[in-house]
Amino acid sequence: MPEMMRLGLVGLPQCGKTTLFNALTAENRPLHLGGGKVETQLAVVDVPDERLERLAELFKPQKVTPAKVAFADIGGLESGSTRKGLPGALLNQLSSMDGFVHVLRCFEDERVPHSLGSVDPQRDWKLMEAEWMLYDLMIIERRLERLKDELRKGGGRPKGEIERERELLESLRQSLETEQPLRRLSLSTEQLRLLSSFAFLSLKPLLLVLNLGEGQPAPAWQVDHPAEAVIAIQAKLEMEFVQMSPEEAQDFQEIYGIAELSLPRLIRMAYGLLGMQTFFTVGEDEVRAWQIRRGATAQEAAGVIHTDLMRGFIRAEVIGYRELLEAGGWNEARSKGWIRLEGKDYRLQEGEIMHVRATV
Repeated sequence: MPEMMRLGLVGLPQCGKTTLFNALTAENRPLHLGGGKVETQLAVVDVPDERLERLAELFKPQKVTPAKVAFADIGGLESGSTRKGLPGALLNQLSSMDGFVHVLRCFEDERVPHSLGSVDPQRDWKLMEAEWMLYDLMIIERRLERLKDELRKGGGRPKGEIERERELLESLRQSLETEQPLRRLSLSTEQLRLLSSFAFLSLKPLLLVLNLGEGQPAPAWQVDHPAEAVIAIQAKLEMEFVQMSPEEAQDFQEIYGIAELSLPRLIRMAYGLLGMQTFFTVGEDEVRAWQIRRGATAQEAAGVIHTDLMRGFIRAEVIGYRELLEAGGWNEARSKGWIRLEGKDYRLQEGEIMHVRATV
């Protein structure tokens, strides 16, 4: 089965993250009102993909299955919580996430006062960022002390291995001390593997959501790193839309002059930020979107479909999405010679359609 990626919705109290969670899930769960209570709600959301719809029109399958991503509404965060020490239950939830969606309050509402007394999304972002980095810095400093003891005592790991870890952690510490989150560093695959057990919070990819009031224009906002992204959304309004019937929602979108909801784009941005890409399998029984890590091989992709296909992998039949649509079907593409045979080390490209030949 494919790996289910999880994104944690975080933010200060009354920022609207549970409203956004309800919009994403078309549910109406009660809103968190602060108080520091650690509580998490999890929901699996379909990743909108027009290509899946077009493939379904072409093959008319019995079943259509989109790619999925999980969103977790994480309660219990407050300004200064890192300096006081993150509760173990909260830390476990944050550490288990593959990335964060940081909801920033941009709307004014006298009935719901901001926990810090005024609305300032830039300040709120920097506060949370600083607390993530402070937590990571404390983890690094504790680990460096242990490495120092390990070098002094000897008799354990090779000295060179310990030194490489120490040098890597020293470079991370330098970044954090200059107020640069770890996600902005250019780390190799091997370095990321070495760091995976630490679950650094500022290393995880980040999507900033500017939560606007009704009719409020989005503030000027820029991020300067591919591990970060930003989107503006009227979460309360979009939550109300998704809880309506399709006909009612269409009428209200026309009244408010909203050509397209921001939720589908938000989901796609979050999915892409996690380093995921999509490939498809097609047939009369099912047309399905599968998620894999960017750079995954054809054999690894086969394992996402079923572990037996990975073990017995022989070849992959592969074609691009647009080529398949132009051909008008799988058999038509085969007759044109457009379907390629690829080996186990072939790196599957975004949106390709694959059929696995395997001994099972």
